[in-house]
Amino acid sequence: MTEHLKRRIGFGLLTAYGVGVMVGAGIYVLVGAVAAQAGVWAPLSFLIAGLIAAPTALSYAEFTTRLPEAAGEALFVEKGLNSRLLGVVVGLAIVAAGTVSAGAVLRGGAGYLTSVTGWPDQWVIVIMGVFLVGVAIVGVLESLSMAAVFTAVEVLGLCLVVWAGAGAEPVADYSAPPEIVWSGVVGAAVLAFFAFIGFEDIVNMAEEVRSPERTLPRAILLSLVLTSLLYGLVSWAAVRAVPMDRLAVSEQPLVLVWSAAYGGSAGFLSLIAVAAALNGVLAQVVMAARVLFGLGRRHASLSVFYHASPRFGTPVLATVVIGVGVVAGALLLPVAQLAEVTSVILLSVFVLVNAALIVMKRRDPAAPFAIPMIVPVMGLLAALAALAVSLGGGA
Repeated sequence: MTEHLKRRIGFGLLTAYGVGVMVGAGIYVLVGAVAAQAGVWAPLSFLIAGLIAAPTALSYAEFTTRLPEAAGEALFVEKGLNSRLLGVVVGLAIVAAGTVSAGAVLRGGAGYLTSVTGWPDQWVIVIMGVFLVGVAIVGVLESLSMAAVFTAVEVLGLCLVVWAGAGAEPVADYSAPPEIVWSGVVGAAVLAFFAFIGFEDIVNMAEEVRSPERTLPRAILLSLVLTSLLYGLVSWAAVRAVPMDRLAVSEQPLVLVWSAAYGGSAGFLSLIAVAAALNGVLAQVVMAARVLFGLGRRHASLSVFYHASPRFGTPVLATVVIGVGVVAGALLLPVAQLAEVTSVILLSVFVLVNAALIVMKRRDPAAPFAIPMIVPVMGLLAALAALAVSLGGGA
């Protein structure tokens, strides 16, 4: 066995990975929920959400140039706040969040595929899970190349939705929009913020990226910009083509956009949702395995995970353990509140990462990619506000 991952990933694949993680299956249902609060101003809510996420993304970008290693968040918090214990807790929380969310996405993707094939849910979950774990073991280049294909399918599907919405007859709500209600727009932006969670996964690929100090910040920022634009355009197409009373209550809002323009059931969007699910699961398995690998390097109790296959250059044991957890979660766990739990965990990590960067910048302002101190302060406040709203909504 070896203790070195192979640097095989360039800027293009890493950016595609980031976009694919963020543009997951959630976009297929989240548009309706955001429109329910913001009305025809939903595109503005998505763009504001991107701006809310930007300071934390910039904080991650600086940290990746300071400490370009796997298990990034754990190392950031450990070094910034000078607490090994807190670093381990953050690392294991990221692993748990990735495993839980991947299990939920795998279950949802299996449901779409079952509706097409008629196969039993349990077998579809196991087959999909084993296949994706196998891809993750074979190599990071292969994994991210497949993820890039899934991302291309997702983005193509969303572009078709935008095209359909642009060609549909504008509905009355869009043609004569009501006066903007900022409380609804801002509340919807906090909800839409969760659609941008995923950029943080990029940092955990640091040891497999060529020229990480240069590549990682660029990939983080470009993936966030591309995702913001895509979300804004998709939500614009939805509010333009679908009456607000139907859009706000629909669990398949993008299907409504296509049907408004061309009629029919838009069954192809279900297949694209399967691609989105496969992409989300693969991305989370790859990410969580790298976190375990990085934790194994720094903590004796987890050292069993600090090994990479000399043949594949991937952390095989860590990948298998995560894969088993994902499949088990998809088979056994209730999925109703899994997304909410994942969001709370990740927002808590965002708070700690921004706080850690504030402390580290006070000790040592110099960095290969340095941002002004106000940026992590804004990221800290935005994450705290989103966390408060999330916890308040779950109460």
